[in-house]
Amino acid sequence: MKRGKTYRESATLRDRTSAYPIGEAVDLIRKMSKAKFDETVEVSAKLGVDPRHADQMVRGTVVLPHGTGRSVRVLALVRGEHAVAAQEAGADMVGADEYIEKIQGGWTDTDVIITTPDMMKDLGRLGKVLGPKGLMPNPKSGTVTQDIGKAVQEVKAGKVEYRVDKGSNIHVTVGKISFDAAKLEDNIRTLITELLRVKPASAKGKYFKSAFVGSTMGPSVRIAETDLTVAK
Repeated sequence: MKRGKTYRESATLRDRTSAYPIGEAVDLIRKMSKAKFDETVEVSAKLGVDPRHADQMVRGTVVLPHGTGRSVRVLALVRGEHAVAAQEAGADMVGADEYIEKIQGGWTDTDVIITTPDMMKDLGRLGKVLGPKGLMPNPKSGTVTQDIGKAVQEVKAGKVEYRVDKGSNIHVTVGKISFDAAKLEDNIRTLITELLRVKPASAKGKYFKSAFVGSTMGPSVRIAETDLTVAK
């Protein structure tokens, strides 16, 4: 891939053959960020797991202490007392049948959908619309729950989902380039600590094959192995 002049100039600030402690990596990506918008910061990791085996599927959620820097639109597909709880917790949209009908028609103008277990029988037919968009509620991601209020609050506070793909890679947003360096570092350490916590018992050999942090338009920086084995 041919890179632009600005990218190439920024890339000279880092050594591609080196790995950096998280604090230094964050400082570098901030220095290399030249875009005229507030870039998203993402951690990408290659894990030593085989997601073809159910017992090596790495998937879950984590609440980042400083959020992601983006406003998340939450739709609560609920009825009765759960609707009240969702509204009080700050859900952007609350309802049931009217939203199910809209989704059947192709509407997906939301970032997260949260619902209760009893509603899943109604959502089953929405899989073709919600599945490709990554919006289908799932108990493993905490979006199918009886505690609707807590689920809404956590998503609004910066709860993110992680899931290893077919290539054993994970990509997770950890903030914005405008964040203080300390906040970005804190979010990254929180994510790494969580990924270490959920390491499958059946995974053999090195767990973190590699991990990088980078911004939307800027070069990425490799994270040192010492920060991928010990939670600080």
